[in-house]
Amino acid sequence: MSASLNYKSFSKEQQTMDNLEKQLICPICLEMFTKPVVILPCQHNLCRKCASDIFQASNPYLPTRGGTTVASGGRFRCPSCRHEVVLDRHGIYGLQRNLLVENIIDIYKQESTRPEKKSDQPMCEEHEEERINIYCLNCEVPTCSLCKVFGAHKDCQVAPLTHVFQRQKSELSDGIAVLVGSNDRVQGVISQLEDTCKTIEIGFEDPPLQVQAAASGSGNGADSEPARHVFSFSWLNSLSE
Repeated sequence: MSASLNYKSFSKEQQTMDNLEKQLICPICLEMFTKPVVILPCQHNLCRKCASDIFQASNPYLPTRGGTTVASGGRFRCPSCRHEVVLDRHGIYGLQRNLLVENIIDIYKQESTRPEKKSDQPMCEEHEEERINIYCLNCEVPTCSLCKVFGAHKDCQVAPLTHVFQRQKSELSDGIAVLVGSNDRVQGVISQLEDTCKTIEIGFEDPPLQVQAAASGSGNGADSEPARHVFSFSWLNSLSE
């Protein structure tokens, strides 16, 4: 159960990171914002380079130097909401930097580069940094070492989780082998009974056998019917032997 909860927590955390990444995508280059990030009067964000590219595309006749517009002033529209952005004499460099978004980008990149926790390593629900490595024999649940020393299982008997796993695996394998063997014997008995039923049906359909059965009971007409049953049961007994 703890492993399942740990996996769900990992999946939820990954989903949160994915949603955050979507909010940090520039609508122009479709990549994560490249610092410096500028915020427009409409509160949308752009990479400063992307904002400069839009401004140049909207004002193709303004003089440029080294790919950057050198003229002061100008205007362009926000690519997200089409709001008109009017620049002052500083041009693109007059737009305010969004330091908050830049800090979020730094934190996101740090979290993305951290080694991921292995989803196949179950962690204790009570002690998040502790791996589940022992098994409580009294409560019959896996737990961690801290739970044995300080937690709910401090008065219980425990054993290494790997030992308990191997023992229970062996018991389960033995139980499966017994079930398979029993199933084979049951199938054998069923097959034998089916063959017996077919033989009996064929025997009573055979005319000479019917005559013999009738002759054996001719002295006692009322006993002719039991005679057939005696024949059937005696034949079954010979098979069982």
